[in-house]
Amino acid sequence: MFNYLICISPLGFMYGSAGAFLSPENLVGRSGAKFPPEAATLSGLFFSVNQVQKIWNQEKLSHDLYIAGPFWGKTDNPEYFYVPIPWTKIIAENESSEWEFKNDKWHCDNSQLTPDYQWQRINSWNYAAEHIRGNSYAEKVPWKFIPVLHPHLKNDERCTFKIDDNTKGGLFLEHSVHLDSEYCLVYLSTKALPDGWYKFGGENHVVEINSFKLPDDSPILELLRQPIEDKFALITPGVWGSNRISHRQPQAEDHSFPETVQMLTDKPVPYRFRSQGTLGRGRYAVPAGSVYVLKEPINKPWWEWDEKWFPNEGYSLKKLGCGLCLPVEIEGVN
Repeated sequence: MFNYLICISPLGFMYGSAGAFLSPENLVGRSGAKFPPEAATLSGLFFSVNQVQKIWNQEKLSHDLYIAGPFWGKTDNPEYFYVPIPWTKIIAENESSEWEFKNDKWHCDNSQLTPDYQWQRINSWNYAAEHIRGNSYAEKVPWKFIPVLHPHLKNDERCTFKIDDNTKGGLFLEHSVHLDSEYCLVYLSTKALPDGWYKFGGENHVVEINSFKLPDDSPILELLRQPIEDKFALITPGVWGSNRISHRQPQAEDHSFPETVQMLTDKPVPYRFRSQGTLGRGRYAVPAGSVYVLKEPINKPWWEWDEKWFPNEGYSLKKLGCGLCLPVEIEGVN
């Protein structure tokens, strides 16, 4: 089970990717922008640091390291970090609503309500939407995108190109991200990274990293140990299927994963990661917050799910926290 929190505080700006797939919108705007960095980014940092510092046996690290995220929290209390709100709960500034089952169909008394909040404190996971709203357990993201226009640099010099007939000049746009200093990014991990300053994410912006050991009686671990029955919500994106075809649920040849009978979700999100220096094929993920209702219960926490339920591209995506989920209660579903 995860037993460490990895807390990342930017020392200045961080990089905000303009999306996992190129498009005209991504080249000139912020369409599909991704932040915070995926768990794969932190996993790669572990291996890079280990190559230099030789903290662990590299093969054992590859076997034992599991990372899940991204989440975020307050720097003075990172244990109660924020996770995506399940799609069954709609929380706006002055009111809230919840989806339920009526006559074997999804029903919401106020389905037109637009949510103002997408994140909630993890220790409020089992609370009703109105209780979360009334007690300020829901929050908006503490970061904002800031466009930074850079001149194109020479390949071998930190000098800008002079635009004339013989040289190619130009500018490129970086979508930097400013994270409020009272907050930090949070990831779950089975290993602790030595505290210090590191280059993290795109453009190698410098961050401060601190690792915190979770006590065995931590309410967070107790929540993660709860078995998933026939209803759950993702708190990290779920990537299912082969490396060529994306699906909405795990695909096992023996059909051991129960059939999904109902879902509440949004459009898929782009997902890519590097493995051994190679950029993997672009995939689509079921977004965090998606809610599943299964035909049969699983009766196991995510940590005990069968490894074959997760895609493997030379590196199991379970090690990157793929589809980490928590049980939910839905009115009308036994």
